[in-house]
Amino acid sequence: MPDGIEQGRKAWQEKVVDKTLAKRPERKPDFKTTSDIKVERLYTPLDLEHQDYERDLGFPGSYPYTRGVQPTMFRGRFWTFRQYSGFGDAASTNERFKYLLDHGQTGLSIAFDLPTQMGYDSDNPLAAGEVGKVGVAIDSLDDMRTLFEGIPLDKVSTSMTINSTAAVLLAMYLVLAQSQGVPFDKVRGTIQNDVLKEYMARGTYIFPPSPSMRIISDIFAFCSEQAPQFNTISISGYHIREAGCSAVQEVAFTLADGIAYVRAAIDAGLDVDAFAGRLSFFFNAHNNLIEEVAKFRAARRMWARIMRERFKAKDPRSWTMRFHTQTAGSMLTAQQPDNNVVRVTLQALAAVLGGTQSLHTNSRDEALALPSEQAVTIALRTQQLIAEESGVSETIDPLAGSYFVESLTDQIETKALEYIERIDQMGGMVEAILAGYPQREIQDKAYQWQRAVDADERVVVGVNRYVQQNEDCAGDQEILRVDPRIEQQQVERIAKLRAARDEAALQSKLELLRRMAHGTENLMPPIIEAVRAQGTLGEISNALRDVFGEFQEVIVV
Repeated sequence: MPDGIEQGRKAWQEKVVDKTLAKRPERKPDFKTTSDIKVERLYTPLDLEHQDYERDLGFPGSYPYTRGVQPTMFRGRFWTFRQYSGFGDAASTNERFKYLLDHGQTGLSIAFDLPTQMGYDSDNPLAAGEVGKVGVAIDSLDDMRTLFEGIPLDKVSTSMTINSTAAVLLAMYLVLAQSQGVPFDKVRGTIQNDVLKEYMARGTYIFPPSPSMRIISDIFAFCSEQAPQFNTISISGYHIREAGCSAVQEVAFTLADGIAYVRAAIDAGLDVDAFAGRLSFFFNAHNNLIEEVAKFRAARRMWARIMRERFKAKDPRSWTMRFHTQTAGSMLTAQQPDNNVVRVTLQALAAVLGGTQSLHTNSRDEALALPSEQAVTIALRTQQLIAEESGVSETIDPLAGSYFVESLTDQIETKALEYIERIDQMGGMVEAILAGYPQREIQDKAYQWQRAVDADERVVVGVNRYVQQNEDCAGDQEILRVDPRIEQQQVERIAKLRAARDEAALQSKLELLRRMAHGTENLMPPIIEAVRAQGTLGEISNALRDVFGEFQEVIVV
């Protein structure tokens, strides 16, 4: 058969294509994905001659999980509709949570403001002007209690996009759950807890890599014993992609981060199968639909092989890559914002076709401001329409067998492995970050993308093509504005908290935390005790700063 296809292809090229090209050339001399992978004019079985079905694809719910991590995928149940929400204070965000749950959301996802992410209380001078702006301000256990008022923590799973202060926010969540009568081992959710990508792409780090990796390993160990249903990390390629990297780089750097976390936990004495089943991932869904589907499939296969072959994990759950996906915020445009509804639909469709376990769809107005209630509803309805009306959830891995998809899946895997091998040669991801390697690669790719957009080589509808003159970006859309009084109200809440608590009891807990940070014991128990004593996020973070210091950014030129 291959010989016949090869002869047929040559005849088609000579008798059909060449004649057509002589009359009407193609739109450009070559086509490439965001990862500079050449897109051929046509794909045939010849492009898959090397592929072995059982080795490279297998069956859903079975190694190497290329076709999905569950045996029936979305025929059993849909992915979790998990809209990312948080703004202002805890009461405002609690209202948005309840609104989304009432409209069909099936899981919560919390956006925290920058002071919370950086370990500063709202009354810290460095927090001025940022309180509640890009997420919700959470300073204390009282704030966490308000955030989940009327929401039973044994009924929902909660994802928290928090990294440097992940241990503190997790402690607050666990203590709150216990106060609701929900034991630690019944709590379900995820903390992002991925600090390595902060050093290379996002910037909300506090401590240097070594103590940061220790805290992450402590969380792994604590939760494996005390909160076994909680996902202890969401290894994030999303923010790396938002910083401008390609699809291949997103896979490579995310999995290299995952390798570093697994190695750190094993070095800390943990058995790989004791924690690996609770690792999760977080990916971006970008504009190139086919490349994104191939990216998800390649990443799943690569992680299965890494865990089984490199780390010798025995439990099949340790081989599975479960991931949340968010549509690409960096691809939203302030110009013609209604176009974003279409962009997000295509991106969400790629995530579903790629087999995601959880999905957030961005809102059309997020290039302008935090999303309005109306825009959030459309974003949620986008997921529901794909789930209920499109038909793509009715069979497993519907694009499998496509010559293009399978070829692209293989090429992404090959190119991503080349990056991982290079990082291995540098001593691992921590050493690579300290040398500025992934930062430089991301910056170069981001520059190439922007240059291509500026030169009209990459089309962005409404920005460099199909532009409307004298358009008002916001138009008649409702724009969400955070009440500026929230910052002062948050400062006042902290003052009342400090006046009412037992200060001596808190200081003894913070001193215990400092002593244990100097040693090697697990830090989660003393952090939980400091939370119970009404310690604020900033105070607990400062106790660790006293011991660990702060990371100084690697300048990449």
